[in-house]
Amino acid sequence: MCDIKKYGDIYKEIAKLGPEDTLQLVLESADEDTKEFYELVGDFLMQKKQKELIEANQF
Repeated sequence: MCDIKKYGDIYKEIAKLGPEDTLQLVLESADEDTKEFYELVGDFLMQKKQKELIEANQF
C-alpha cells in the first residue's frame, strides 16, 4: 500500500507551483514522459485556477 501522507505532502507542494514554475519544469525535463507529466500538472493547476475565478464571478 502506498504512503498516503507522503503523496498528500507531494500534492501540497505541487499545488504551490505557478505557471512559470511548471513551464521551467517542462523546458528542463530530461525525457518526454517527464515533460508530459509536468504539462499535465500545469494544465491541472490552470484549470483549478480558472474554476476558482469562475466560481468567484471574476471570469
